[in-house]
Amino acid sequence: QVQMVESGGGVVQAGGSLRISCEDSGRTFRSPVMAWFRQAPGKEREFVAGFRWTGTWTYYSDSVKGRFTISRDNAKNTGYLQMNSLKSEDTAVYYCAAGMVATIRESDYRYWGQGTQVTVSS
Repeated sequence: QVQMVESGGGVVQAGGSLRISCEDSGRTFRSPVMAWFRQAPGKEREFVAGFRWTGTWTYYSDSVKGRFTISRDNAKNTGYLQMNSLKSEDTAVYYCAAGMVATIRESDYRYWGQGTQVTVSS
């Protein structure tokens, strides 16, 4: 059974940094791609960043490019999202997702974490 477990959310001041993690227990079997999405209050969920576990694809949305960095620890089946220079508009629930296709399209991701709240205070 695939299980995505997130951790590391919290409250941080604007300009600060935070790292969130996602362990994908099902990666060995059917999840070659991991991505991060976020959903702010009153807004639709949007793609933030994604990667292939093989390292052949990495992609960032324009809104986080240069500030956020995704990484992975293949041995731990864990992906990370390092968030620097945080802004109030980064406040959202962040979700990790696993899928078969390297895409920014939400509907292509089958497995989802429970979400972790990131709040940036100004």
